[in-house]
Amino acid sequence: MELPKRKFKTSVQLQFASYFAVLTIVLLALLNTYPLRASRDVVFSEKENALMNRASVVSSSLSLLDQMTADNTRQVMGLLDVNDLNRVLVTDNTGAAIYDTVENGEIPKEISGALEGKAVFTSKFDMDAFASGAAVPVRSGGKTIGAVYISEYDTEQASIIVGIQHRLSTISISIALLALVIIFFALRMMTRRITQLADGVRTVQSGDYSFRLKLSGNDELTELGSELNYLTERLETTEAQRRRFVSDASHELKTPLASIRLLSDSIVQDTEMDSATMREFVTDIGTEAERLQRTTEKLLNLSRRDDGIQGDLQRVDLKAAVEGTHRLLAPLAEASRVTIRSELNENCFVRATEDDIYHIVFNLVENAIKYNLATGTVDVKVFREGERCVLTVEDTGIGIPEADMPNIFTRFYRVDKARSREHGGSGLGLSIVHDAVELYGGTVKVESVEPHGSKFTVSFPADDA
Repeated sequence: MELPKRKFKTSVQLQFASYFAVLTIVLLALLNTYPLRASRDVVFSEKENALMNRASVVSSSLSLLDQMTADNTRQVMGLLDVNDLNRVLVTDNTGAAIYDTVENGEIPKEISGALEGKAVFTSKFDMDAFASGAAVPVRSGGKTIGAVYISEYDTEQASIIVGIQHRLSTISISIALLALVIIFFALRMMTRRITQLADGVRTVQSGDYSFRLKLSGNDELTELGSELNYLTERLETTEAQRRRFVSDASHELKTPLASIRLLSDSIVQDTEMDSATMREFVTDIGTEAERLQRTTEKLLNLSRRDDGIQGDLQRVDLKAAVEGTHRLLAPLAEASRVTIRSELNENCFVRATEDDIYHIVFNLVENAIKYNLATGTVDVKVFREGERCVLTVEDTGIGIPEADMPNIFTRFYRVDKARSREHGGSGLGLSIVHDAVELYGGTVKVESVEPHGSKFTVSFPADDA
C-alpha cells in the first residue's frame, strides 16, 4: 500500500509552521506590551513622587497662615516656584477656590479627598501626554483649613513613550519578516530529512532491502535513520535466509520424491521384473518415504518454533531423557558397532517440554553414532555446574572441520553432503537443537576432540523448584 506522501509533507510543514508562528506571536505580543507598560509605570511613579512632593511643599507653606484668604494665599504662592505647572488650585475648608491659576476652572474631585485628610494622586496616558494631578490637605493646629491641588500636562515624556512604541512596532515587523524566512528554511531542512525517512520506508516497503539511508547530523532524526538502516539490514538477512530455506527445503523434498517416482516408474514399466528386484525397489521406496517423512517432521518442528508455538512447560529430568534415548538408539549403535557410555548424575532438572528435551538429546546422540567410526565410542554425561545443568555428547568420529564450525547450526547446512545423504541427514537436526536450547535459556557449543571426533556441550538453567 502506497503512503500518502503529499499529505504527510503538508501536515508536518503546517504543524511546525503553526508551532513557530504561535511562539513568534507570543514573543511579539510580549515585546509590544511589557516594555510599554513598564515604561508607563515608571513615569507614573516618577510623576506621583514629584507632584506629591511639590503639593506638600505648597501645603506646608500655606499651613503657616492663621487663616487662608485670597490675598495672603496669593502672596505665599508668589514666593513659590509653580509656574511650570499646568494648574495650581487652593481651596478653603469648604472647597471654595481662593486661588486658581485657571480662570473659572472646575473644582476637581481630588479636592474632596484632600479635605477629608487624604493625599490623592491621579494620572493617565492618552498617547499625547501624561495628565497628572495631586491633591493634599492644608493643616494648621491639627485641623484641615483647606486643600491644594496641582496638575501637570507632560507631552515630552509622552512623546518618548510613543517613540518607543513606534520603534518596537518597527522591530516587531522586522522580526516577523525574519521569522517567516527562518520558518521557510527551517521547514525545508526538517521536512527534507523527514521526507528522506519516509521515502526510505517506501523503498524498503517495495522490497528493496539493500537500501541504506544516509543522514547527516547527530540528532533524533539521524538516530531514527540509523534504526531504519538496522531494520533494513535485518530484513535483508531474513529475506536471504528465507529464500535459501525455501530453496533448500524444496531440494530436500524433491530428492526423495524424485527417487520414489523413478523407482515406481521402473516397477510399472518393467513387466518382467523378478520378485527379488521388485522387493528391493519397494524397500528403497519405503526408505525414501521414511526420509521424506523425517524431513517433513523436522520442517514442521522448525515452523512451529518460528511461530512461537510452545507446549506446556514442566520439570524434566535430564538423566531420564538420556536413558530413554539410549534405549531407542541402542539398535542403531549396535548395527554401527559403536559403544555408548553414560555418566549421568542425579538432580539435573530443567524447565522445558519433554518432547523438546528428547529431540535435543536424540539428535546429538544419533549424529554421534551415525558419523562415528567403526568400534568407536559415544560418551554422554549429565552433571550440575553451579546453577546450571550440563549435557555433553562426545564421539570418536570423523570430526568437524574448523572452517565449518560457525555454520553447523544453520538450517540445511551439511559438512559432508555426500556422507550426510548416505546417513539420511537433512541438515536440520542441529538447527532444531540450537533453536530448542535457546528457547529455554540455554547455550550449545561444539569443539573438536583430539585426535579426532567432536564434543557438543549443552547448558540449561537448573530448575530446583
